Amino acid sequence: MNAFCRPAPWLALALTLAASSALAASGPPPDYILTDNADLAFTSPDGATKLEQYMRDSGDFDVKWQAWARHGEQMTELKPEQGYPAGFRFTNDSQWLVRMQKTGSGEQDLYLYHVEKGAFASATKTSLSDLAWAYFHSRPDTKMKLDFHISANLVKGTEEAYRWLGVKWPDNRYLVISLSGEMDKHPKNVAVKGLGDWKCRYDLKTGSFDVPALFARENAEALKWEIRR
Repeated sequence: MNAFCRPAPWLALALTLAASSALAASGPPPDYILTDNADLAFTSPDGATKLEQYMRDSGDFDVKWQAWARHGEQMTELKPEQGYPAGFRFTNDSQWLVRMQKTGSGEQDLYLYHVEKGAFASATKTSLSDLAWAYFHSRPDTKMKLDFHISANLVKGTEEAYRWLGVKWPDNRYLVISLSGEMDKHPKNVAVKGLGDWKCRYDLKTGSFDVPALFARENAEALKWEIRR
């Protein structure tokens, strides 16, 4: 018999123990504490996945948060680790998940995850917000420099395919993202100037952005947003 046909019994046992140990070790580090804030816990529409957020406070304002998706006995970290807790929204089929991540005062990023092999994994190489901003700056009508309060927001409606907008888009196909930010330089008679709630649509099937005609009027106004003194 070929000695390489099957592993020796001791090797099989070692591999089994290693796999069991790795499964048991899945989850946040022991110094991360599960938050008891019910507003920071989320469940997928099909009830199969529960999102938990854990915090570590090392003192001197060094606070870190981790988000974990619990699916049965399996736990998967939704990276990256951040300095604030996050909000989450699922698509109605429970296959896509968007993380709305505060990054500072008035600033927010978006991260997109997709179910792969039964667990959520990052769906894009960079954040969804970075992709949205890249699309914004690639357009000839949106050449503007923003300096602070830069925020990407997920417009509500993922669960019902944005029916409240009066559209009939396919279920679980699109995300509507709004972008905003402010400028350092503006006229003296203006208190705040920048971008106010400019919207685009992300296609989960093709990974591309567009601007539906129904957003045109509000987007034109968003590019001229300001608050006068």
